[in-house]
Amino acid sequence: MASRRNVRYTRLDGEERDDDVRGTEEDRRFLYTPKSFDRIPWKSIALALFLLSLGLLLLFLAFFILTGHMGGDHSQAYGLLVLGILAFLPGFYETRVAYYSWRGAKGFRFASIPDY
Repeated sequence: MASRRNVRYTRLDGEERDDDVRGTEEDRRFLYTPKSFDRIPWKSIALALFLLSLGLLLLFLAFFILTGHMGGDHSQAYGLLVLGILAFLPGFYETRVAYYSWRGAKGFRFASIPDY
């Protein structure tokens, strides 16, 4: 690849440089908050609640089969246990993020939840 050795560079104006020190004025790039931070993703929250309840149901069924309160084979219980864990974990996480965002806890925003 050919290099350009005779390129003349110029310094930027004072307003465009990052290294100049300003007084108490804040940089507007970091003050921007788009409207998507304020929008509540209802479909995602409904999906998270569905996954949470489905995971809890499957975990309870697996527990009852393993303890003998329900009829069934132990291999069925292990399958329900794995499916229950796979449904419960993302449902719990997204529901927790939605709850803390609704409460206004620091570090939690509705923008953290993917919108479908």
